[in-house]
Amino acid sequence: MSAITYEHIKTCKQSGARLGKIHTPHGSIDTPIFMPVGTLATVKTMSPEELKEMNAQIILSNTYHLWLRPGEDIIQEAGGLHTFMNWDRPILTDSGGFQVFSLSDLRNIKEEGVHFRNHISGEKLFLSPEKAMGIQNALGPDIMMAFDECPPYPAEHSYMKASVERTSRWAERCLEGHKRPQDQGLFGIVQGGEYEDLRRQSAKDLISLDFPGYAIGGLSVGEPKSVMNEVLEFTTPLLPQNKPRYLMGVGSADSLIDGAIRGVDMFDCVLPTRIARNGTLMTSKGRLVVRNAKFERDFRPLDENCSCYVCRNYTRAYIRHLIKANEMFGLRLCSYHNLHFLIDLMEQVREAIRTDRLLDFREEFFENYGFNRADAKNF
Repeated sequence: MSAITYEHIKTCKQSGARLGKIHTPHGSIDTPIFMPVGTLATVKTMSPEELKEMNAQIILSNTYHLWLRPGEDIIQEAGGLHTFMNWDRPILTDSGGFQVFSLSDLRNIKEEGVHFRNHISGEKLFLSPEKAMGIQNALGPDIMMAFDECPPYPAEHSYMKASVERTSRWAERCLEGHKRPQDQGLFGIVQGGEYEDLRRQSAKDLISLDFPGYAIGGLSVGEPKSVMNEVLEFTTPLLPQNKPRYLMGVGSADSLIDGAIRGVDMFDCVLPTRIARNGTLMTSKGRLVVRNAKFERDFRPLDENCSCYVCRNYTRAYIRHLIKANEMFGLRLCSYHNLHFLIDLMEQVREAIRTDRLLDFREEFFENYGFNRADAKNF
């Protein structure tokens, strides 16, 4: 019996998007879903209690960063990541592969793994499929990710082909190195850039290994959104209907809706908390930069259509004051609101699927959010 199972509930007649549940050892997740990112065993400025208050059902943590600080051995000694961070709902950890390729300028990719330097200390490090599995087994998340290469965009077909073939070989080694399949599910990651033939080959290779779930990697790395959507359109149909599909590193509101329409179940991104630290808010009318002078005497909530704790209790003027004064509470309020916005958006997406009107919902959302219809066709 797999630690992770997918239950299909409904397919939207209007859009083809799917409504479902992912069952994990720490509870079930309604899909499509957005996962807040807690890189270092914390979602920046948020407590676990606040995340539950906004109905976050699952969070993501990072293997690479936790390996460096505080070390997987300390977290294992504490009883695992759930106990260490006081989070009793599902957790997903990525493999560390993306960080190896994005944070380290000095790296050497070999068949056995990747030699690189610690982005903090400069110390020489080595990460392999087996090492990534060992770290994640020690951390104890519900869902683990296979160690893969995340190539840059754009990349030549020849380079991408070699990378996909290596990622497939590494995926086999990840399965062999995974020591806790009874209580941790391991997802494979489909790569291949913008090339349909390579995506098809990658999906075929990974499906033959029978992972309990599949991620789509190598997107949201600089390509136009039209390219991302095109890749999703030919990639998601290649993946099993009875298993979860996870689009990695995507968190803008429009991309969440468009990804769901194209059959994606899971999304994650640091975007909501990252832009919050600059005083940028996601609202039903589009982005709002609350630090701007025009909000100095604006005593309305951030979003008059939002029911979150922040919008019920605080004004734009007050939050602007906090941001301008470099008060941490301002960053917390902005982060809370942005996370709530995306979590609530996905609840609305699920309801639109349930009522067979996701395309209508998309058009209404885009119109309110500030996209005109011509723009919307490109997303």
